[in-house]
Amino acid sequence: MKAARSPSDPPIDAPIVDLLVCHAEVLVTMDGGAEVPGGWVAIRDSMVVGVGGPGTEPAARRILRADGCVVTPGFVNTHHHIFQNLTRSFAPAVRSDLFGWLRTLYPRWALLDEESVYLATFVGLAELALGGCTTTTDHLYVHPAGGGDLLAAEIAAATAMGMRFHPTRGSMSLSVDDGGLPPRSVCQDEETILAESEAAVATHHDRAPGAMVRIALAPCSPFSVSKRLMTATAELAERLDVRLHTHLAEDLDEDRYCLDRYGCRPVELFEDVGWLSDRAWVAHCVYPNEKEIGQLGRAGVGVAHCPSSNLMLAGGLAPVAELRAAGVPVGLGCDGSSSTDAASLWLEARTAMLLARLRSGPASTGAREALEIATLGGAACLGRSGELGVLRPGAAGDVVCWRLDGPTFAGALSDPVEALLRCGPVAAHHTVVAGRTVVEDGRLVHPELEDVLRRHGVASRRIQGLDS
Repeated sequence: MKAARSPSDPPIDAPIVDLLVCHAEVLVTMDGGAEVPGGWVAIRDSMVVGVGGPGTEPAARRILRADGCVVTPGFVNTHHHIFQNLTRSFAPAVRSDLFGWLRTLYPRWALLDEESVYLATFVGLAELALGGCTTTTDHLYVHPAGGGDLLAAEIAAATAMGMRFHPTRGSMSLSVDDGGLPPRSVCQDEETILAESEAAVATHHDRAPGAMVRIALAPCSPFSVSKRLMTATAELAERLDVRLHTHLAEDLDEDRYCLDRYGCRPVELFEDVGWLSDRAWVAHCVYPNEKEIGQLGRAGVGVAHCPSSNLMLAGGLAPVAELRAAGVPVGLGCDGSSSTDAASLWLEARTAMLLARLRSGPASTGAREALEIATLGGAACLGRSGELGVLRPGAAGDVVCWRLDGPTFAGALSDPVEALLRCGPVAAHHTVVAGRTVVEDGRLVHPELEDVLRRHGVASRRIQGLDS
């Protein structure tokens, strides 16, 4: 005899979903502040088709349990230089300021090729996935002669890993011979940069909802490209309808450089070259003044806040609360592995929370505000609000489950969301990208990680000059 159906059973004709993440301690949707005890997320064809509470779960081809977990949208990394994990914690540069650090490492990065960039990207994305990231940018601004198509190499690694990827076609044109900072060996001429930027968009940029790869254009910084290239890149981005990214107001040396060379501050230069628009997001933005913060907010320019990098390089405390109050979309960035030497967005979210409290007082920022930056703010920086950083029907199927157990969470009973960032450290228990697990039960699911790590070590020794 057939068992009687419960009122909570899904309708007989309800379509089966591909993946159901269920039995969460609490589901943090980031959708109007909704938090659902015992919540679930349903994904079909890589997109969220439903969220809900206990007893309303749909039928699913696969169930991923989240018992004892806070479940959040995937975190969005808005600034990175993934190739730099080949020179992680590079001893000759560890006590340098920003400019000295760059001068030390540029000759090492001149040795990049397709193989090393593929390996670095694979390793970097694995590290990011373990830290709760499901979408990441990458600012690849080094394109040495003879190195091959480095952008295509890192996109291939992201495809193999199954991560959502927003690489930027970075560039440097102003070498030390021209009054810039980098050596000639890592620079390109402006015609090549613009031509390869347009080709990258034509080849790789996907405009469809749920896209796994999108390209942005990203001249590196005011001290490594000319005003002419910045202006031409902004015009190209407008014509191609893609986003713009660069470093801005990162360091006091940058202020002095712009004043000496251009007679203006970095944000003034930014406006002069046509970048002050909601098409752009910038990295760091530690030193804007009050007027400039207002300008950025009115224009809708996004900011990638990189707290660990700013601390490691003693760069200062970014005015995050002031930027957000002015309407600036603020996301999180891990930044390059050889300035922070770690790539966990959980760590960046916690550090952002702590630094905001230090700068603006303990009432200013808690875990929920930091999670907004890690999710909604990052999505806004990338022009994907409503699609990334939120769990609701129509959003991308990117989900992270964070276990709150063991000694580090013992006694954290009253508010599991606050505990997620106040306690720990913690890594992702499950990381789901476009409805597929990249991390499961705390382990990367890709079978080739160990082999890639071995090959990465070989490439890293070559680039650091340790083979002899």
